[in-house]
Amino acid sequence: MLVSIMIAGFGGQGVMLLGRLIGECAFEENLHVSFLPAYGPEQRGGTANCTVIVSDEEIAAPVAEELDILCAMNQPSFDKFIGKVKAGGTVYINKTLVNADKARERDVEIVEIDADNLAYQLGTVKVANIIMLAAFLATAKILNVDRAREVVLKKLGKKQELLELNRQAFQCGLEQAEKTS
Repeated sequence: MLVSIMIAGFGGQGVMLLGRLIGECAFEENLHVSFLPAYGPEQRGGTANCTVIVSDEEIAAPVAEELDILCAMNQPSFDKFIGKVKAGGTVYINKTLVNADKARERDVEIVEIDADNLAYQLGTVKVANIIMLAAFLATAKILNVDRAREVVLKKLGKKQELLELNRQAFQCGLEQAEKTS
């Protein structure tokens, strides 16, 4: 197994955290992982993306010419990276902010998660990345979801006041995944 994943969005959307958490979950399952962040020249509000490669064998390079999976948290990221998704790949979109029409004529699966609107319903848009993460984990079937939940909540548990909110966001993402299947 060798899976190349790109998570892309605006700075401040938790793109890097989402990528790092996928990597941490894979590492906990004794898989090989590489994490390559890329930032735009701006900070909050600028562009940010990261490439995560997960494999059961050593990883030769942290760069992926073609993507198996794209997770686009905003329209500019979707527009920029949709062309890198290989035929048969999967595109996860934050459908609150992304119109996926460009991908409909391509040979890719589109998974639409209303991450920002669901996060607003939980009280803050800051958990949209956790909703997207859980939906990704549940539908991509690369990693064990129950084990991943433990890892994610342990990593996010350092801010005790946000732990319950993150738990709710993770559950919300799992429920959205069920609806998309």
